[in-house]
Formats: sequence, structure tokens, C-alpha cells
Amino acid sequence: MNKTIKFIIFLIAVFAISFLIPNFTKAATPVTDESSLLSAISSVGDGETITLQNNITVKAPIVIQKQVTIDGNGYTITGSSDWTSTSGNQTMFTAQLAAGKLTLKNVNLQNGPKYGIQSYDGATVILNNVSITGFKYGGVLANGGNVEIIDLHLGYNGTTSNNGIEIAKGAAATNNPTLTMNGTLTSDSTENVVRIAENDSLTEFTINNTPDTTNKIVLTDDKVVLTDQYNNVVAETAVPEKVTGNAGDKKVIVTVMVNEQEIKFTANEGTKITADLVKSHIVLEDNQQIDGFYTNAEYTTEFNFNDPLNTDTTIYAKISTVEAMTPEEPKPEVEEKDETPKTGVENYLGLAVLVIIFSSTVIISMKKKNKKG
Repeated sequence: MNKTIKFIIFLIAVFAISFLIPNFTKAATPVTDESSLLSAISSVGDGETITLQNNITVKAPIVIQKQVTIDGNGYTITGSSDWTSTSGNQTMFTAQLAAGKLTLKNVNLQNGPKYGIQSYDGATVILNNVSITGFKYGGVLANGGNVEIIDLHLGYNGTTSNNGIEIAKGAAATNNPTLTMNGTLTSDSTENVVRIAENDSLTEFTINNTPDTTNKIVLTDDKVVLTDQYNNVVAETAVPEKVTGNAGDKKVIVTVMVNEQEIKFTANEGTKITADLVKSHIVLEDNQQIDGFYTNAEYTTEFNFNDPLNTDTTIYAKISTVEAMTPEEPKPEVEEKDETPKTGVENYLGLAVLVIIFSSTVIISMKKKNKKG
């Protein structure tokens, strides 16, 4: 084999190896403190992953303007009590402008002077297995940016009131915010789990729900509502009059009054519901039954399930108690008598058999005598 052929084979082998073996420059970059975290964010290229190998305390906001994933590996990033930054942005993590796409996963964020994480003016934030708690302004800020929730738990965030996810638009932002539910959202508080900002430049926002999401965020005429997988209302917050919300299907809230209990679920606006659907949301005691559904607490006007729902609706379920039936004591078993009329057939049959046997015996005996004679 001449040198040219060997050289060609060598080039082919090099090319194959470089094509088949993963690019190790994309490998996870481990970090253990604030300094190495900032260094990793600065050095990684688009699409790379930074992996934590320790709990980290940060003293200043972190701004990201590239596509990067931070895998917390189960660790916690805490805002220092000795926060040193004096800039206007005091959020722990900010993905900024259209180039910014930050995916946080397997990480806990806790404590900070403003928000835990922000998507600003066209940037995207994806939250997957993330817990956020202890931030004074709120947990998540969609500030003219896009937020996608795959798995997010919100502790208590805010000062006088809870503020989980805030949808807003700062004066300098040029894009409208979008919030997408693509999984699970839980919160320690049902107050302001999702809140629409009132005092900034926000006039329009969009809500999306993927087909397989567990929790949904939906819109009614004047509320933004978090529901569970069965469309039960988990939390609701008013939408300011000046703000328009966009969503696939507008919803109405159906409130069912069951004695002193209030049950709420959502239905598509303009559709009809059924009595069976309402019953599926009610849990009764063993000795209770539903006697009907009404439009008033006095149970004088029955609810008409043939009418489509065009606005939030209250239904009153009339419940009654069913007296428990005392079980009857079992009656003693009595031997059944044969009630078949006696016809005598059985007696005649037995007599006939005896006659046949007697006759046969006589005949046989007479034959024997004749032989002897």
C-alpha cells in the first residue's frame, strides 16, 4: 500500500472520529462558587450546560444574553444578605433580549432583594424542576419576555402579599410577555400565583397551554386562573381593565355551592355543561344525595343545563341526608315441605314390582315340579 492511499485512509479515519465522537467542548462545566459560576457563564458557548457541584451564594444580579442551561444538580443558589449591587436590576438571574435563553433545571433559588428570575424584552426562560422562595418582589418576572414552566414550585415570595409569577412590561421593553404552561406549577400560597402588573407599560400579554400540561393557566373575562388537571380552580387573580389577555379558549368559572362549601372549576365560554360534570366535582358523605341543581340558595329555580355559559356562573346543589336503613335480621331457615300432590303412582309402582317378582317365583317353581314328574 503506497503512502498516498495510507494518507487518504488516515484522513477518512480522522474525519469519522471527529464526526462520531461528541464534541467535548459542549460538555457540562462544573462550578462550585459565585466566581466559577460567573466565569462559566462568560466562557460557555450557545447551547452549553453549566452544572453546579455545590450550594452557591451570590452577591449581585447575573445577566445572561446567550443560550445556556444551568443544571443545579439539586443544589441551592442563595442571595447573600450582603447584597452588593446598586444597579436598577436586582433580580438574581435575568435572561435579556432575544439572544437570551436561560434554562434552569434541578435547582433551588432562595432569598433576594427583588425577583428570583426574569425574562426581559424577548428573552426566554425555561423552568424545569425549579423551586423559588424568599424573594421580596416576586418569584418570576415575565418582563416583556417569554416564560415556559415545565416543573416549578413557588414558596412564599413578596412582602405584604405573595407574588409568584408577575406578568409585566417595563417602559423600555418593546415586546409583550408570554407565559406557557408545559407541565406542573405548585405554590405554597394561592394568593397571586400569577399576577398581572398594573402600574407599568403592560397592555397586552399571551397565555399558552401545551396539550399535555398538568396544570393550566387560563383566562376568563377579568381573571387569570390556575387550574389543576381536572380544571378545578387552584388560584385566581384579577386582570386590570387596561390590559388585554390572549389565550386559545376563553373560560368561565363555575362555582358550585354545596351547603357551606364552595367548589370552583372552569369550562369553555359559550359551551354547555351537564349535571354529570357538576356531580363529578362534588364529594358527598355516604348518607348524602343530590336532589337537584338550582340558580339560587332558596332552591326555587332549577338550573337549566340547556343554556350555554357566557359568563361566570354559580350553581346551588340541594343536598339531603338519607336515613340509613336498618338491616333486617335473617329469618331462620325452614325445611321446605314437598307440596307436590300425592297421586298414588309411587305406591302402585311398588306393588307392581312385588307382583312381578311373586309371579316369576311361582312360574319357576312350577317348571321345576313338571321336570321332576
